[in-house]
Amino acid sequence: MEPKQIKEGYLVKKGTVLNSWKVVWVVLSDDGVEFFKRKADSAPKGMIPLKGAVLTSPCQDFSKRALVFKLSTGKNQDHFFQATHLEERESWVKDIKRAITCLQGGVKFARKSTRRSIRLPDTINLSELCILMRDQENGVKEQKLEKEKRVYNHCFTGGTVVDWLISKDKARNRPEALMLATGLLNEGFLQPAGDVSKQGVEGGAVSTVLDEPNALYYFADSGFFCEGYSSDEDVIVKDEFRGNIVKQGCLLKQGHRRKNWKVRKFILRNDPAYIHYYDPTKGDEYPLGSIHLRGSVITAVEFVPDAKRYDVDGNLFEIITSDETHYFLQAATSEERKEWIKAIHTVSKTGK
Repeated sequence: MEPKQIKEGYLVKKGTVLNSWKVVWVVLSDDGVEFFKRKADSAPKGMIPLKGAVLTSPCQDFSKRALVFKLSTGKNQDHFFQATHLEERESWVKDIKRAITCLQGGVKFARKSTRRSIRLPDTINLSELCILMRDQENGVKEQKLEKEKRVYNHCFTGGTVVDWLISKDKARNRPEALMLATGLLNEGFLQPAGDVSKQGVEGGAVSTVLDEPNALYYFADSGFFCEGYSSDEDVIVKDEFRGNIVKQGCLLKQGHRRKNWKVRKFILRNDPAYIHYYDPTKGDEYPLGSIHLRGSVITAVEFVPDAKRYDVDGNLFEIITSDETHYFLQAATSEERKEWIKAIHTVSKTGK
């Protein structure tokens, strides 16, 4: 009987030989995880059996990489994967853990109910705590702060985190709040921004989060951005990063010059109406480029010029900007393509 396919999509994976991080197409079945160099490839680069496997999330083996999880085989071979945002990592981790449990128990894979209990757990769940902190109304307020002669967007101070934890009765005092914030940092939910906070992480103190006005931090998947850099492809306007994140994830993008296709992480903001794209192997601090969506046209397409040369086919869509620049993108599935088109279309009509 063929293995049941459970989930598929782009993830960043650490190489087992060269130790480099590259984007791969990952397919989760009920008995293993396969990863491919490209989605169109018929043969995988490797397969990780789930029998006897152990999943560790979050994984803290890499201080400069957030949202990493580790899958260790029964033969003690470690495989490291990195997601592009928190919800994506939690989704992969949940399904892989469930697949391992089902395999061990000899039962068919079935997702558990997603209904949430109103009653909070007795012990603090850092993932749930981060979701509360990210709440637009009652969470930690992201700001635009100028420190060390640079401007940091979508960030906050260590003191702000401490104050919030105490005000929401998550901690009884500042030392306790600092230890809780350190847990969030250690598990990759928070990231240091700027020299002061990075030195705190590298200092080896018990509490790596600093309760200081010059110590800045940001949420791992917030689209944090530090002004004062040069872009590889487009000029980035500072005000582009003001809006809230509407949708984010990996898409295949056709380059304008060489017409080659590469996987990019896209972050869609609503006001102003911009979508930025990044190299998913390098983080979200420096975008490769941006697309101004106001007045643009978004449509599904079945054919892209020069696409056949690169074995790219299916789930394609096009963004035509107000200045008639054409961007060709490919989603992982037809449903994902519909979601992206709908979200981008809405932003193009309502955002500035």
